Formats: sequence, C-alpha cells, structure tokens
Amino acid sequence: MNATPAVARPGELALADQTVVVIGGSAGIGLETARRARAEGAEIVLTGRSADRLAQAAGDVGAQRTAVFDATDTTLLATFFQDLPTTIDHVMVTAGGPHYGPLLEMDAAQVREAISGHAVLAVEVARHAAGRVRPGGTLLLMGGTGARRVRPALGIASAAGAALPPLVAALALELAPVRVNLIAAGFVDTPLSASLLGDRLDERRDELRATLPIGRVVGPGDVAALAVHIMTNTALTGATYDIDGGQQFVF
Repeated sequence: MNATPAVARPGELALADQTVVVIGGSAGIGLETARRARAEGAEIVLTGRSADRLAQAAGDVGAQRTAVFDATDTTLLATFFQDLPTTIDHVMVTAGGPHYGPLLEMDAAQVREAISGHAVLAVEVARHAAGRVRPGGTLLLMGGTGARRVRPALGIASAAGAALPPLVAALALELAPVRVNLIAAGFVDTPLSASLLGDRLDERRDELRATLPIGRVVGPGDVAALAVHIMTNTALTGATYDIDGGQQFVF
C-alpha cells in the first residue's frame, strides 16, 4: 500500500499531488479546509448547493473543479462520484447542519431527518467513495460536541450526534484500508453559526471568550488545521477528534 507518510519531509508540501474533495465546501469549515489543503499542494474539488457561492469559493481557493448539487440527493451524489477522476485521496463532508428544538414539536418526518440525515449521508458518501479513494486516503466526517449534554433547548440534537462515532468506527472497518474519521466540533464562528444565532451572535462570542479554557472562540481555521492533520497522518482511523476549546466541560 502506498500510503502518504504521517509527516512530510522537510521542504515538502503535505498534500502535494493529492486530490481533496470537499462536499459542502462553499463556506465555513469546508472552505477553510479547502484553502489549507490547497496551500499544502492539493488539487481541490468543491461541491455546494449555491452556484454563486460555490463559484466565489472556487476562485478563492483555486479549485480544480466544482459541482453544484444537493448532497442529500442520492442520485446526484452518485453521478458526482462517477464523474470524478478514477482515484482521489481524501473526501471531507461538511454538508448539512444540526437540528434543534423541542422533540414534541417535530413531526415524524422531521424526527427521521434529524436522527438519520447525517448518518445516511455518511453511508452514501462512503458507498461511492469505496473504490475511488486510494488505500490510506481519508473519508472525513463532521459532528459536534455541543449536544453531548442533554438539555431542553437541544431537543433531538444530542441523539443525532451520539449516532456518529460508532457509525464512523464501523465504516472504518468496512472501508479499510481507506481511513474514516470524525471531527466533533463545538461552536465554530462560521456563517452557519451566524445564521442560527442571528442577533445573539455577539453575545455568544462574548460568552465563549469569558468561559472557554482557551479564552477565545474556535474558528474554521482551527478545524481546518485538524482536518489536514487527519488527512496526512496515516495512523488515524475509526476515531472521533474533539475540537471545541473545552466547551463540553464548561457548559
């Protein structure tokens, strides 16, 4: 197996001559990961639902190619992978967002989507990545630490998040020697966070600065740095990596 070394040699770019696919890469964590991977020599493939935002993101990072589609559409997802080059190196999935709110105010369809949405997307991406991602390459998924403590305001989010770590471990065994890992983030200062919090965004930032052990807010660049490390360290698979500045310990 020709796996990428865990540490690049001095003077070498860590992802030189590799292809990184970011599903949901037009903003936030996905875009920042694409930017960092590109700086490490990778060719970038970006996907997103908004043609305008995706075009802007692609120009920003110098993406090799883009595809506009909704990743939850299984037919379009399959077509996207069929059109990719024969072999790719890493796939990161940042598409989708959390679901919050009282459980009993959700109908059956909303409950199914909240519980299974991320899991189904992960399995579908894994299904199509098999045979495309080279041995030693990576399938990298996103989850969260913010919902680990059950609270009324979180609703179904805690249950949905709890399903991902064992799912990732099982996929790591099925896809081996392709590596599968999960990044569990807390609050990250992204456009998605801004849209969820609205006029409470600054209040939340101030609260985190005052209470987090790291004394600052976690940004997309922090998560991107972890993502690139997981891509390049070929000893990592089947694991969940927390990055929340200690949020889970103080809230």
